[in-house]
Amino acid sequence: MLNAVLTALRDIPTPPFRTVLWKSIGLTLALLAVVWIGTFAAADYLVAMLPAEWQTAADWLAGLLLFVGLGFLVAPVAALFAGLYADEVAEVVERTRYPTDRPGVPQPLMTGLLAALRFTGFVVLVNIAMLPLLFLPGINVPIFLAVNAYLLGREYFEQVAMRFRPIDEARALRRAHSGKVMLAGLTIAAVLAVPVVNILTPLYATALMVHVVKLTERQKRI
Repeated sequence: MLNAVLTALRDIPTPPFRTVLWKSIGLTLALLAVVWIGTFAAADYLVAMLPAEWQTAADWLAGLLLFVGLGFLVAPVAALFAGLYADEVAEVVERTRYPTDRPGVPQPLMTGLLAALRFTGFVVLVNIAMLPLLFLPGINVPIFLAVNAYLLGREYFEQVAMRFRPIDEARALRRAHSGKVMLAGLTIAAVLAVPVVNILTPLYATALMVHVVKLTERQKRI
C-alpha cells in the first residue's frame, strides 16, 4: 500500500498529468468562486435587513460560516470533478505503469457524470450533517477523516474497478478488500484536509486507486 501511495504522488507532477491537473484546478476553483460570490451576495442581502447594531456581528458570523462551509464543500467538488476526469487519469496510469495489462474501458460520459452527481449530492448531505462536529474539539478531525475516508475510498475504487468489470463485481471486489480501500481512502481524506493541496485530490485519488485495484486483482489470482 505504501508503494501505491508513493507511486501515485510521484505521478502527479509528471507531464501526462499536467493537462488534467490544470483543468481540474481551473474547474474546482471556478465552481468554488461562484459558490462564494453567490452565497456572499445572498448573506449581504440578508444582513442588510437586520437592525444596524446587529449588522457588524452578523457580517463576521456569515463570513466565518461561509469559510467553514466552503471547506466542507471541497470534498464533494473534488468528487464531482473526479467523475469527469477519472478515466483520463486512469488511462495515463495504466499506460505508463501497467503497459502489458489489459486496458480498462472508459464509462460513457453521461453514465460517469450522473454517477458523479449522485455521489456529490450524497457527500454534500453527509458533510452538512457533520458541520456541528466542528465545535467539538478532539473528535471533529478524526470523524471528518474517517467519514471521508470511507466515502471517497469507496467512490474512487469503484470508479476505477468499473473500467474492468460490471458495477456489481466492482462493489463485491471493494467489499472483499474493504480494509485496503479504507486505508487508501484515509490517505485521500488526509490530502483533502490540507488547504490548497486538496485541489490535487481527484488526480491523486484516481491514480492511487488504479494501483489498489491492480493489487487486489493480483491477490485474487494468487
